[in-house]
Amino acid sequence: MPICMEPIGHVVNNVNTPVDHDWAEVESKIVLREDLAPALTGLADFSHALVVFWMHEAGPIKTLKRRPRNRPDMPEVGIFSQRAKHRPNPIGITAVPIIRIQKNELVVRGLDAINDTPVLDIKPYFPIFDSRVGVKVPEWVDRLMAGYF
Repeated sequence: MPICMEPIGHVVNNVNTPVDHDWAEVESKIVLREDLAPALTGLADFSHALVVFWMHEAGPIKTLKRRPRNRPDMPEVGIFSQRAKHRPNPIGITAVPIIRIQKNELVVRGLDAINDTPVLDIKPYFPIFDSRVGVKVPEWVDRLMAGYF
């Protein structure tokens, strides 16, 4: 069954091609449709938000199993064990600090989405929902993510 969505806005930043590192200092403006500006009311009371976006330049999925970033030092794992952009539905989600909000614009830092990326939703970061104790990840994740943020 197809699911139809309309973006609520888009990302504006200086990153025009996908990269796998140095996102920590990238400041992005999420420009919402003007009719959605009232939906930002109260979000400035939070330090962080979750941004859900469509990785519009990801292209079709080529394989269900691969080495993360095709690095030979990584294990071959399924696409659902990775945060890769090439997936059955190229949906991205990133927790980001909120820098400021003005009218229909939300400025954040560390959003790993390129310029013009369609934004599907914004949610406030609730530690009770979004942070868990006792989380386990394989050792290769730390090696893979070195320098990403």
